[in-house]
Amino acid sequence: MTGMTSAVQHEITPELRGFREVQRLAYACAEAVAGQLRSGVTEREAARMQRVWLRERGVRDWFHLPFAWFGDRTAFAGFKVPLQFFPTDRRLEPGMPFILDMAPVYKGFTADVGYAGCLGLNPLHDRLLADLEAHRELILREVRERRSLREIYEDVERLMTTQGYTNRHRAYPFGVIAHKIDRVTERRWSPRLFGFGTQALKGLVSDALHGHRDGWSPLWSPYRFSDHPPQPGLWAVEPHLGFRGTGAKFEEILVVTDSKDPEQSAFWLDDDLPHVRRWAEEKVAA
Repeated sequence: MTGMTSAVQHEITPELRGFREVQRLAYACAEAVAGQLRSGVTEREAARMQRVWLRERGVRDWFHLPFAWFGDRTAFAGFKVPLQFFPTDRRLEPGMPFILDMAPVYKGFTADVGYAGCLGLNPLHDRLLADLEAHRELILREVRERRSLREIYEDVERLMTTQGYTNRHRAYPFGVIAHKIDRVTERRWSPRLFGFGTQALKGLVSDALHGHRDGWSPLWSPYRFSDHPPQPGLWAVEPHLGFRGTGAKFEEILVVTDSKDPEQSAFWLDDDLPHVRRWAEEKVAA
C-alpha cells in the first residue's frame, strides 16, 4: 500500500513522536465517540462527548474545540458564514453520515483530525471514504515532487471532479485544504477565541507574519499566497469530498522536510489510522 512501506523507513524523532501521540489520542477519541453515537444525539452533544473524553485523558488546551456535523452538514450544505461550522441541535438519524473534527493540544503538541462515519449502512458514504485514498496518495506524491501548494490544491480538486464529487474544503475559511501546526507553549489556563485556543492561534499568526516576509504561507489554499513549494514542517491536511448532501474527509499530519531524498522529503506521520486501516482491510476483503 502506498505509504505503508515508506513510513517504516522514516526515523520518528522524539519531537515527531509527541505529535504522533496526540494525533493517535485524537483518533482514539473519534472512534470511541463514534461508537457511542445513537439516533437522536445532537451535534452539540457529540462535540461535548469529544471534549469530555479528551479532558479525562489530560487535554487542557486546543487548537480548536471539537466540531460535529451530521447529515447534509457533512457536505457544508448552505454554509455561508463561519458561525455555521459550530455544532447545532441537528439530530443524528439512521443512515446519516457524520464527521467528528477535533484539534487537541497535549503535552505541548498539537493535532487536528477529522473522522468520517455513518450511523448504519450508507453505500454512498462508503464510496466517498474509499475514494479518499487516491487523494492521500496524490498529495504525498506531489509534495515530494515539490509542486507548489496551489498547484497541488488544483490537482486535488481536479481529481475530485473526475470522481464526480465537489470540493467541500473550499467552504472553509480561505478555502484551505491544510494549515501548518507547531508546538504550543503549555499554560495552566489558556483562553479561547471563537472556539480556537489563543496560544495555538498565536503560533499560526507568527508563522503567517514570518512567512509573509519570506514568501510563504502557513495556509494551503487555492490563492496566490499559496503559490510556493511546501514549507518544511508539519501540516494538518484535510481533503473533503462532497456529493449532494453527503460529505466525507480525513485529516492528519503530513511531515515535510528539506531532505533532497524524495522518500525522506515528505511522509505521513502515521499509517496506523482508522481510514488507512479501512482501506487496507477493503483490499484484503477484495
